[in-house]
Amino acid sequence: MMSSPPPLVILRHGQSQWNLENRFTGWVDVDLTEVGMEEARRAGRLMRERGFSFDLAFTSVLRRAIRTCWIALDELDEMWIPVRTDWRLNERHYGALSGLNKAETAQRFGEDQVLIWRRSYDVRPEPLSKDDPAWPGRDPRYQGLSDAQLPLTECLADTVARVEPFWTQEVLPAIRAGKRILITAHGNSLRALLKILENLSKEDVLGLNIPTAQPLVLEFDEQMRLASRRYLADPSEIEAAMAAVANQGKAQKV
Repeated sequence: MMSSPPPLVILRHGQSQWNLENRFTGWVDVDLTEVGMEEARRAGRLMRERGFSFDLAFTSVLRRAIRTCWIALDELDEMWIPVRTDWRLNERHYGALSGLNKAETAQRFGEDQVLIWRRSYDVRPEPLSKDDPAWPGRDPRYQGLSDAQLPLTECLADTVARVEPFWTQEVLPAIRAGKRILITAHGNSLRALLKILENLSKEDVLGLNIPTAQPLVLEFDEQMRLASRRYLADPSEIEAAMAAVANQGKAQKV
């Protein structure tokens, strides 16, 4: 066992078009905005300035995460490293909520209900129908997955269930082999990863807000237990970004 495992850096994608429009996105393949691309560039520059370098990157199969990864690696001058896409890093599937505006949904159903849909551990939104054009079974990137692996809706517990084997099968062995890894993914798949690594309670996960395109450094002890986590950006900037994420599900003032 190596004495000092390399840190893992996790990065939520930059602002997407539906982040801008405050919509539930999930598995819908929405791209970055210009702001999101600049956020990704800034994340890459920040990691470079702090001396980070990578051997391997993982991302979801959704373009907002893939493009964030590409842009950040470009800033690091490391676009040549292997980048592995994996559907298990996808955002949580929001079912019938996909595409709906979060604030308008809060006005209709109440902020408490939207908070439950967004952040509860084991409550799923209403499912999509397989007749819906957004059903992932029609998408070639998911060919080979079984019906059981193709969600019609998910809660965070479902997301944890797919992220955990990804961690144990893909990331953990690579870190143990000394690989310096960047994971670029989504708010809920990264929340799921932190739930696993920190053994967070359902209540603690409820209050966990991960801002867009802010590198989060995870450090491990010799037994590969999470020893610490820290954002690279200034704490006041992170606090403001977290508050913005938390406020997405509140009804708009009129």
